[in-house]
Formats: sequence, structure tokens, C-alpha cells
Amino acid sequence: MTNRSGENFVTEQLTALIVEDNPDLANIFAKAVQAGGFATEVADAGDLAMACLLSNPPHLVILDLNLPKISGQELLHRIRADESLQNVQVVVATAHAHIAAGLQDEADWILYKPVSFSQLRDLALRLSSSCG
Repeated sequence: MTNRSGENFVTEQLTALIVEDNPDLANIFAKAVQAGGFATEVADAGDLAMACLLSNPPHLVILDLNLPKISGQELLHRIRADESLQNVQVVVATAHAHIAAGLQDEADWILYKPVSFSQLRDLALRLSSSCG
């Protein structure tokens, strides 16, 4: 890509990891975050999400708490404990307010399910302007 002066430059694509074991919700979340300016990858289990995080850290994680293999709560603890992931913004998406209340110090944002497409898209737009 070139600018108006003819100089080459690279625009970094913002990336998001959707960690959700419900395929329908994962699809809706991915489309909403894409509409907010992020390229997305989906992991349907905590262990797969951790592997994705370590191999290619995203700018943003949308995190369900009820996951197979490694819980979303444990995954959030691991993200916050890993220095290489310190700049990753984490949005917890859950229906469990009592569990989410204990994660307020670790999560950047908490959304309570049901999460609408427009709610997540608008948050992704806000975050893309602060990440980019």
C-alpha cells in the first residue's frame, strides 16, 4: 500500500480471538467484531484458545466463561499472568453475573448475555480506535 507521496507503508490489521464454544454465538460474535474493524479467529475450547494466544497474540479477546478443557475464568487468569499478553484487551461475555463480579479487576470489559450484535460491534469500534 502506498500513501499520497508514493511511499510504501504497512497497516497492521487488528486481530481478535473469539473464545466461545457455542458455534452460533461464536459466528455472531465474530461477525460483530469484524464489523468493528478486526480480523477474527475462533477457538471453541480453552486449551485451543491458549495455544492461539501464545502463537499469535491478538489485540482483543472475546471470552466466554463456560468452556471445555480450560475454563474462561482460568484462561483470563493465565492471560493476565503472561507478560507477552499484557496488552491484550479482554471482553468477558457471560450470563453469570455472580462469577463476572469476581473478574472485574482482570477483565477490561464485561458484557452480560444475551449480547446483541450492535452492542458488540459498537464496543469493537471503540476498541479498534484505541488499539490502532
